[in-house]
Amino acid sequence: MSLYNVQKLLFQLNRDPAVRRRFDDAFETLLADYELTEEEQHALRDPDIGLLYVMGVNGQILMHYAALRGFEWNAYMEAMREGERKYGPVRTGLYTRAQGR
Repeated sequence: MSLYNVQKLLFQLNRDPAVRRRFDDAFETLLADYELTEEEQHALRDPDIGLLYVMGVNGQILMHYAALRGFEWNAYMEAMREGERKYGPVRTGLYTRAQGR
């Protein structure tokens, strides 16, 4: 998994107008510029906010992507909860839960 590359893409999408234009105009070629797994590409395309959360994407970055993709706040929060129900606990990153918590 390339969590760093997913987060880099989402960070740049939030900050760089040129990346945002490519998101709107040439999404597939934008994805190809980052070393992403098939699962990551799928989660970004779908968009599967819950899967991105479980992969370990930082919530501060993820909430902006969710908003861009049309998620209202409550839907964003529910997508993260649904991600844990569907895919299990957060795998890596800041939100990894300690065993037994």
